[in-house]
Amino acid sequence: MAYPQLPDYTELAEPLLSFDPYDASQRDAHPLRGLQKFGPFSHSILGAMPPTIRLAAIVPAGQAPTVNRLVTELSQPQVPQERQVYLPHFPGFEAVFRQKLALPGSNFIELPATLDAAVRSGPQPQRSVAEAISSAFGQLRNIRTEWDVVLIYLPTAWHAAFEGGVSDDFDLHDFIKAKTAAQAIPTQILNDDSLRYKCRASVSWRLGVALYTKAGGVPWKMEAVQPDTAFIGLSYALRKEAGTLRYVTCCSQIFDAEGTGLEFLAYETDASKISVFGKNPFLSRDQMRAVMARSLRLYLDRHAGRMPRRVVIHKNTEFKLREIEGCFDALGRIDEVELVQVQDTRWRGVRLLAPGRAGGASEADKWPLNRGTLMTIGDQEALLWTQGNSASVTGGAPWFPGGKAIPRPLLLRRFAGRGDAQLLGREILALSKMDWNNDSLYDSMPGTLAFAHTLAEVVKRMPTLDPRPYPLRLFM
Repeated sequence: MAYPQLPDYTELAEPLLSFDPYDASQRDAHPLRGLQKFGPFSHSILGAMPPTIRLAAIVPAGQAPTVNRLVTELSQPQVPQERQVYLPHFPGFEAVFRQKLALPGSNFIELPATLDAAVRSGPQPQRSVAEAISSAFGQLRNIRTEWDVVLIYLPTAWHAAFEGGVSDDFDLHDFIKAKTAAQAIPTQILNDDSLRYKCRASVSWRLGVALYTKAGGVPWKMEAVQPDTAFIGLSYALRKEAGTLRYVTCCSQIFDAEGTGLEFLAYETDASKISVFGKNPFLSRDQMRAVMARSLRLYLDRHAGRMPRRVVIHKNTEFKLREIEGCFDALGRIDEVELVQVQDTRWRGVRLLAPGRAGGASEADKWPLNRGTLMTIGDQEALLWTQGNSASVTGGAPWFPGGKAIPRPLLLRRFAGRGDAQLLGREILALSKMDWNNDSLYDSMPGTLAFAHTLAEVVKRMPTLDPRPYPLRLFM
């Protein structure tokens, strides 16, 4: 039986990350190794960070010592107990980030001791915990000048309060993020995994990077694939009022050419003026024009009025004709505009090893395709493996963060633009390393879309939505 011949493929190099704005030699493909060797990107910028990151904490009654021990642990060296091919030792927060951590006893707020009983047997445990945390934030506001980031410990024993019932669209995590983002309060939610997970090096790296970012720091940037480029990621969430669909929240995330998530904008649009296919809303031409115009204005504000030469827009769903027209209405002065759908697929790929000298059939490699494998499958379509064997980062030792599964590629489908597929692939590969909320080498999605669903879900739960930019760090 004859099988169709697939196109040739390309293996894109692992993108480098920058850890210093002035010294071009301070680059590394490995985010944690780069931090260990060079320190964070914003350390060299005078006045970018205070000498000490001050924490506050909201904890269950009697749990202040538990959280205090975790913060103390972050100042100590930790040896990895897992992923030893990838995970470097953690030399301590101050040694990595050149900042001290402080959690004074006066910055602890203990929740009422009666809350345990309310969670176990109360009719609405989620509301009881939400009200108690809201009250605690009220107390912290009285000492707002004394802290930079708030830790919130939610023990597993309170799992009944994490979500609402069948008729209650409530999520405690999203509630906290929505409430605090509206007040410009960075938060770090802690669970029992943070306190008990066996590999303390992994916990320290993850929490360390997150706390440094939420305090206003920049751990790393990506080496710009093409200068003067702005990246925009679009996502949507349907909101309901009294059980009726009323409007759509559109989140527009703006990134610069170095992958820094500047801020994101949220828009509420009248649902009666959009089209919804399945669960996917599509904007009208006027709505898309407004979204893009405000996104471009934010970029200009953050770049002293300098216009980007190129704008790349990512979203998970296709671009309808009226959306394409709206983009070009707003971005008509930009030299290059690329509209790219980035979508998960059901494709699979297996690397075949060459037959031995004696001939015979090829055998499948026990390791997945290399991360960065790119295959063009049409005039405007390509497959990109953002997940895969990352031996180039580990010094040649095979390593696949996804474990034993066969990774699926992303489908890149271009609706406008003229850049080649390799350029789009290199950018998405680099943007997949711009998640400052974990200790992994990459996400499967680019940073423009990695938080898209989370942001939209949180924003749709905000009681009021001011039409202003929000820093991404408030929603991490």
